Amino acid sequence: MSSDATVRVEDRVVKLTNLDKVLYPGFGFTKGEVIDYYTRIAPVLLPHLKDRPVTLKRFPNGVDGKWFFEKNAPEHRPDWVRTMRLESPGSTKGNETVNYVMVDELATLVWLANLAALELHVPQWTVGPRGGKRDPDLLVFDLDPGAPATIVECARVAERIRVVLDDDGVDCWAKTSGNKGMQVYAYAPAKDTSEYAKAVAQRLAQEHPELVVSTMAKAQRTGKVLIDWSQNNTAKTTVAPYSLRARERPAVSAPVTWDEVEDCEVVEDLLFLADEVLERVASAGDLFGS
Repeated sequence: MSSDATVRVEDRVVKLTNLDKVLYPGFGFTKGEVIDYYTRIAPVLLPHLKDRPVTLKRFPNGVDGKWFFEKNAPEHRPDWVRTMRLESPGSTKGNETVNYVMVDELATLVWLANLAALELHVPQWTVGPRGGKRDPDLLVFDLDPGAPATIVECARVAERIRVVLDDDGVDCWAKTSGNKGMQVYAYAPAKDTSEYAKAVAQRLAQEHPELVVSTMAKAQRTGKVLIDWSQNNTAKTTVAPYSLRARERPAVSAPVTWDEVEDCEVVEDLLFLADEVLERVASAGDLFGS
């Protein structure tokens, strides 16, 4: 593969650079392969990015190098990349804004991949066509294991969350974080999703104190799973489904079935790399939200 290329993506022209640059040194995974993954996963990824302002986590020198979060769209973007200027999350002055990238089309996704934006993070709310911020449409429980707990313990907690939500008549689904934990999602069952999630987390922490905590204090988390309900704060973002993660290997935040969650006995049961996720989608389609 040539180091640089100019390609046509649908009706856009995108310049790609340093395609042979290795971004995952421990795995030999190059920028060209990152772009290929995002191009091929786009049919199932793009619907989950639609109308959600994207926060980028960029690794220009690979996962072992310096990285940075980027909320404001790069000034050197192509003129066809749509952006949305919104009030900065958590702004107390009311006059601070962020000009977010809106990933509406494949070309924008390819352009971001070329910037080594390995991770894509989104909020649980969307915006309207004129920039109106809508109420959250998703509820998320972010499950974070405290060593020596792993994603195996997260799977057990996810099952318990599912039981509580089912009792409330709320369907939910799960995905791996692509890192150490996982997330459980549902369509927002209440206007105040943060309070609802907090109540569920506190209930499970009381019922299963040997396994679950609902507070951020690290001293309480050893060998347990934090149910991070605060991810429902409108200022927070969570890694998008099908996003790569910047780990040693090109792992993906991968949607999983409840059977897979229940069958999880070792970490490797819920670890999926880019090529495996592409195969899963080719076989089963989009599992997120189903």
